[in-house]
Amino acid sequence: MRNSLREQLLPLLGLGIAAVAIPAAVEVGIGRSTVHVDGHVHFFAVGFTALAAAAASVALTIVGARFADTRTVLIGAAFAVMAALLALHGLSTPGILFSKEHYGVVMLTGGATLPAGGLILALSVMPLPARLRGVRPLLILECVMLSLVVVLGAVGLAVPRFLPEVPNANSLGAVVVLGCGIAIYGMLIMRALRTFLLTRRLSDLLVVVGLAWLAIALVAALTMTSTELGWWLGHGLELDGILVVGIPVAVDLAQTAQSRPLAGDLHAADLVVSEEVFLGSHVRAITLRLAQRDGYTEQHTRRVALRAVQVGEALGLSTRRLRALAIGGLVHDIGKLSVPNAILKKPGPLDQDEYRVIQMHVEWGVKLLEELGGFSASVRRLVHNHHERLDGGGYPRGLSAEEIDLDTRILTTCDVYDALISSRVYRPAWSHDDAIGLLRSQAGTAFDPRCVDALEAVLRREAPPAAATQSPMAVAPGIAASTPA
Repeated sequence: MRNSLREQLLPLLGLGIAAVAIPAAVEVGIGRSTVHVDGHVHFFAVGFTALAAAAASVALTIVGARFADTRTVLIGAAFAVMAALLALHGLSTPGILFSKEHYGVVMLTGGATLPAGGLILALSVMPLPARLRGVRPLLILECVMLSLVVVLGAVGLAVPRFLPEVPNANSLGAVVVLGCGIAIYGMLIMRALRTFLLTRRLSDLLVVVGLAWLAIALVAALTMTSTELGWWLGHGLELDGILVVGIPVAVDLAQTAQSRPLAGDLHAADLVVSEEVFLGSHVRAITLRLAQRDGYTEQHTRRVALRAVQVGEALGLSTRRLRALAIGGLVHDIGKLSVPNAILKKPGPLDQDEYRVIQMHVEWGVKLLEELGGFSASVRRLVHNHHERLDGGGYPRGLSAEEIDLDTRILTTCDVYDALISSRVYRPAWSHDDAIGLLRSQAGTAFDPRCVDALEAVLRREAPPAAATQSPMAVAPGIAASTPA
């Protein structure tokens, strides 16, 4: 079965949009309905549920500390503070354990929960001061913040008049806080959405949904009162949002992968490095099969994929195209599984008949991906066309420049570069300078100059590969146009 972009991505996006739109529509449609809810419901449903959420958040922090994942520690700290404030909000419900004069505690903790949590979550996506870049300082910070929540509750309950005045719903102060909070959560949502568009993982979509629920809950908390249904629904969204965001973070840790959705700093190179986590087991199965058949080919495809997505990012490709480029790079030589070993591992140059056989690997690769299913048309096009050249001198169809898309041009450039700098039994590795020199000499004819420039810029940021013992430039002219890579 062929999975196109529409078949793969749109249903997930539709699910996410529905998960956000339905609660928002309910808040708008019936949120202003008047309700009279007994204080015991608020006390038990909010107070004790939030206490459980606080305990779970502290546990998430501890797990993050064990993995030395400072980002998860910060996320756990944010949720722990939010849940602790919400627990204090519920347990201080007037008429249960405390009198109505303690209503200020309920108001302050309820109004502070989401803005405070959003500020701490924002820290997880920003460069931290040097003093806070280790796990231990962050754990100390969390302990201090939780202690402040406890002190706030103790002081507020003991001497209510010491609490600051809380802005009324829809007041100027509440609107200002709401605007700042929406800006913070909006930034977090956009970063998490970018991560999802790269990974297409349901867990990363859940983070987007959970953050949107927290934003909706913030609107309810600052624009409605406890006599309105939306205020109560917002409480539920708040607790659910903490849960929905926290679970994917914990799952990432269980897979020994750093938590990335909130930060939005996932690069396409990470897809290549951790293909099973971010691209799926079907891609990982192919890379394992290639490794079993021919270790050089598997390592070559991995290096090519890594360079290709780095060049793609430098050229401003969208997340959709970067993801396809990562997968296409990893599987672009899958057709070599069908090439006889006598040809694939021949310790010498190929003759014409053998070369015609190995040229078939692009056709065989596309056929295999179609049989396996789950690979988009973009990926199959990369596999089929990665040996085409702008001047029509490539194979299998001799396409001209206008028929070759930028993504394929990127993969082609990186494929040839890696093939040239790799040692083979029948020739030594080219030096970095010689390989770049050949690409430059054929830029505009065989290769796209933009891709060559971007690849050189990417490589310039790294130490260039060691030079070969001899330069084959004069030995094998035209290798870039014909190498099977």
